[in-house]
Amino acid sequence: MSRALQQADALFDLGRHEQAAALAAQHLAGDPDDANALVLLARCRHSLGDEQQALTTVEHAPQHWASHYTLGMVLDRGARRKRKRAAYESARRAVALAPEESDAHVLVGLTAHHTGNHRVAQQSYETALRLNPNNSTAHNNLSLLHLRRRWLRPGSWTRAAEGFVQAAALDLEDRHARHNLENMAWGTLMGSRWVAFAGTVAVALGSAHLRAGAAGTDALVTCLVCAAVLVGGWGGWLLWQARRVPPHLRRPLLLVARGCRPVLGMALPIALLIVHAALALVLWRSALFSALAIPLVFFALVMSVAGRTALQQRAPKQ
Repeated sequence: MSRALQQADALFDLGRHEQAAALAAQHLAGDPDDANALVLLARCRHSLGDEQQALTTVEHAPQHWASHYTLGMVLDRGARRKRKRAAYESARRAVALAPEESDAHVLVGLTAHHTGNHRVAQQSYETALRLNPNNSTAHNNLSLLHLRRRWLRPGSWTRAAEGFVQAAALDLEDRHARHNLENMAWGTLMGSRWVAFAGTVAVALGSAHLRAGAAGTDALVTCLVCAAVLVGGWGGWLLWQARRVPPHLRRPLLLVARGCRPVLGMALPIALLIVHAALALVLWRSALFSALAIPLVFFALVMSVAGRTALQQRAPKQ
C-alpha cells in the first residue's frame, strides 16, 4: 500500500472524508486498477453523501469483496424496500468472496435486520463475533436484537446491556452504543415513574380519608396501607432492577445516566414525587401540601415528553 493510500485510510478513520477522497484519487491516478483505493474512494463518496459516484466507483472492482460491501452500504441507505433487498444480496456476495471478514457478516446482519429477517441477522452478528470478538458494531447490533425481545425472552434486557457496554468500551469514538445505553437508562427511569405515580395516588387517597375524619384504628390502618404501598412498590421495583442488572453493569449504566441530561432531568420530578409522597403521610392535615401532587404529576408528564424529544435529538447519525 502506497504512502498516499495509507494516509487516505487514516484520514477516513478520522472522519476527514474529503481529504481522504483526494488522496485516494491521487493514488488512483497512478494505479487506476488498485481495488483497495477504489473501495476507499467509494466509501469516502458514500460518507459524503455522493451515492451515485460511490456506485460508479465500486463497479471498477467487481471481484473485490470490499466493493460489494461498499455497494451494500450505499444501497442500504435507501428507503425503498427494493434497495434494501439489493443491499442484502450485495452483502451476501461480499461474504461469499471473503467469508473470514467479520465486517462482511455484520453487513449481512444489518441488511437482514432492515428487511425484517431477524434470525439471519442474529446468526450473522454471532458469526462476525466468532471471527472477531472485538467487533463493536456486531456487539451493538446484536444487542439491539436482544433489546427488541426483552418482553418475550427472560434475560434479553441484561444481554442487551452487556453488549452495549462492551461495544462502547471497544470503540470510544462510536456514539451508537452509548446512545443505546442512554435509552436503556431512560426506559428504566420511565418504569420507575409508574411506581412513583402509584405511590402518589395511594397517599393522596389516604390523606383525603384521614382529613375526612378517620380516627383510631381506621386512621392507623390507612397510614399502614399507604406506607405498605410506598415501601412495597419501591422495594419490588428495586429488587427487580437488582435481578436484571448484574453488579458489573451497574457502574457503566450509572455513569451513562449521570452524563445524560434528559435522564437527569427526568430523575428530578420522580425524586420530587417520592419525597412528596413520604412527607404527605406526615403532613396529611395540610390540604395545600397534598394538592401539590397534581402539579408534580403534571411536571413529570411534561418532563417525560421533553426528555424523550431531547434524547432523540442526541441520537447519532446512522
